[in-house]
Amino acid sequence: MESSLQPGAQWPAAVPPVAFATTTAHPPLTRAQKLLLPLGVVLFDWLFWQEKGGVNLLVFSLFVVVAQLVLLPRVAAVRRSGYFWLAVGGSVFGGAMMAVYGSGAAALACGTSLLMLLGYVNQPHLKLVPYAALTAANSAAQAWLRVLRGLRAPRHGGAGMRRGWFYGRLLVVPVVILGAFHLLFAVANPVYDRLSGRALALLGEWLARLIPDISLVHLLFLALGFVVVAGVVVAVPVFAFADHESRFGEFIRRQRDGVASFGVRRPDFRWKAARALDLRKEFYAAAAVFGLVNVLLLAVNAIDINWLWFGFEPAPGFDLAQFVHEGTYVLIFSILLAMGIVLWFFRRNLNFYQPGLRWLRGGATVWVLQNAVLAVSVGLRNYYYILHSGVAYKRIGVCFFLLLVFFGLGTVLLKIWQRRSAYSLVRLNALAVYAVLLLLATGNWEVWIAEYNLQPRFRSIDVGFLLNMPDRVLPTLQARRALLNHATLLTMDSEDGTGEVITAEDAQRRLDFALNNARAEYAGYTHWQGLTYADWQARQALR
Repeated sequence: MESSLQPGAQWPAAVPPVAFATTTAHPPLTRAQKLLLPLGVVLFDWLFWQEKGGVNLLVFSLFVVVAQLVLLPRVAAVRRSGYFWLAVGGSVFGGAMMAVYGSGAAALACGTSLLMLLGYVNQPHLKLVPYAALTAANSAAQAWLRVLRGLRAPRHGGAGMRRGWFYGRLLVVPVVILGAFHLLFAVANPVYDRLSGRALALLGEWLARLIPDISLVHLLFLALGFVVVAGVVVAVPVFAFADHESRFGEFIRRQRDGVASFGVRRPDFRWKAARALDLRKEFYAAAAVFGLVNVLLLAVNAIDINWLWFGFEPAPGFDLAQFVHEGTYVLIFSILLAMGIVLWFFRRNLNFYQPGLRWLRGGATVWVLQNAVLAVSVGLRNYYYILHSGVAYKRIGVCFFLLLVFFGLGTVLLKIWQRRSAYSLVRLNALAVYAVLLLLATGNWEVWIAEYNLQPRFRSIDVGFLLNMPDRVLPTLQARRALLNHATLLTMDSEDGTGEVITAEDAQRRLDFALNNARAEYAGYTHWQGLTYADWQARQALR
């Protein structure tokens, strides 16, 4: 990323979190923090213990937002930050979409928004979305240790109580590290996972005799809740990412390295001439690249426009899956490579090379526009695949990725004509990715996929793909189950349309099995924490 720092200028230091505007290294918890910390742990356990994601994530998101507003002082820089209020809105919106659909995209949007919220509270002057999330994660990783260090033994206890308190605190960190390595080994080694599971089950049975209502797993879950809530309530100052971001500016400034001033020494005119010659060579290289690749890309776009844009119809036996998968990945890579080349040539003083700047900007603009045409061709490939083979997750992902590509190409044009820095492009595109994530959270994608794929015009129906979706899809399958008897091919692979072929009777039997399981699960679930509006609708339809 290019820096816009003028020679001799200094950037302001990162602003510490408003909750810790104090000179002490480890400030004590405030009354609000002492109240919110145990309340949050109890709420976390009540909402998420043995529950699915749904209304509980909305309630917890509201708790996090209210906690931050309570902990902020009345006059704070964070209240004037548009990014902070964007994260507040995203957190509530993501939680609301979890209460409506309970999808993975909604959960990701909600979690990302909460991390952004905590990051902007920690460092109000942050702008980069990734840096805000990393700041929040770094702060949360230290917050629970800060809370434990702040605990004190009872004042009126004896020497034995104080000694036990000291060693108890000392063992917390090794136990946490041991637990982290245990999880890693359990994932990597199935034999260790099986043996350790038996050992933990025996330990849990022993603890169950001592404490009938609390299991070992529940205790570990409470510990997780403490770590999460401590990261929400206690903001540990993290300056690394804010300090790094402060080095960059929105626009590129001309660099004049090596030029003497104040009469100290005479400028080296030979050095300046060499620098001008190097800049001219760089201009020639950039002009050659833009000129040659524009000609090549013009030929590719002409072929695509003539072949794909008007009246495309795959011939019998045409491998549409290979045509889309391989062609789409290669074209997307070429677009990203083109954007990287533009960023490279327009990174420094070539933006100020007046003899050829107009021609250079023109060639780069034509290249960017041609890449936009190439992106349209990628979208058409994906559209034809959906038209002939149905919808899948990756095909929806390609559509939203192309939206980001068009936005990214637009920001590249801003860089070319407004001398924007790479930092500016990263900031804008990170916000675009976040906006797309929120947009993905609004969709009931599984139901829409099922409704589209269950059309009589499709010669094959991927039953396995549809039955592996969440239970809220089952009412759609039940309403259109007659199509399963007339499909010429039923497969179990959602990506390339090949796989295990099953009969219509087998498909109906699998659907009945899934419907019975869903009805039993809905009837046995009486809590509200993991419910969603889509699940409520499916429950009513399956009655």
